[in-house]
Amino acid sequence: MSKDDRWVRPEAWKTVVDSVPIVSVDLIIKYEDGVVLGLRENEPAKGEWFVPGGTVLKNEQLIEAVHRVAEMEVGCDVEIQEQLGVFEHFYDASDVDGIDSKHYVANGFVVEPLEEQHIEISDSQHSQLRVAEPPFDDLHPYVQRYLEEVAT
Repeated sequence: MSKDDRWVRPEAWKTVVDSVPIVSVDLIIKYEDGVVLGLRENEPAKGEWFVPGGTVLKNEQLIEAVHRVAEMEVGCDVEIQEQLGVFEHFYDASDVDGIDSKHYVANGFVVEPLEEQHIEISDSQHSQLRVAEPPFDDLHPYVQRYLEEVAT
C-alpha cells in the first residue's frame, strides 16, 4: 500500500467522522523556552491556539505519524522525548458539513525539533505559530491538560 493510499477518501471521511472516534497524535513541541502552538483555521477548535496534531493513517505506526505530522504542520523533523498517553477529545463542531461533533482518541507526544531546525507554518490548518511560555492560563482546556501532564 502506497503512502497516498492510506488517506481516507473524501467521500468516506464524512462517514468516519459521523461514526467512529478518530485516532490521532498531538505534538507538544518544546521550542526555545516554551511550547509551539498554532492558531487553528478550521474546526474543531477554530480560532484557538492548539498543539499541532493529525490523524493516524491506516497501517501507520504512531511514531511514523508523529514524524509525518511534525513535517507537515511545522516543517521540521523531531525527536520524541516522551509519550504522554491517550487523551479523549470531544468537540461540538466538525470540519465536515452536516456533522456537528467530532471525537478524537489523541496520543500525546512530547517532542523537540532536531538540532538546527526551525519551525514554520507548512499547512493550511494554521494561520500563525507562536511559542507559548508559562503561565498557560489562556489556552484551550485540552492544551492546558497536555501542559499539566508535561509539568508533572
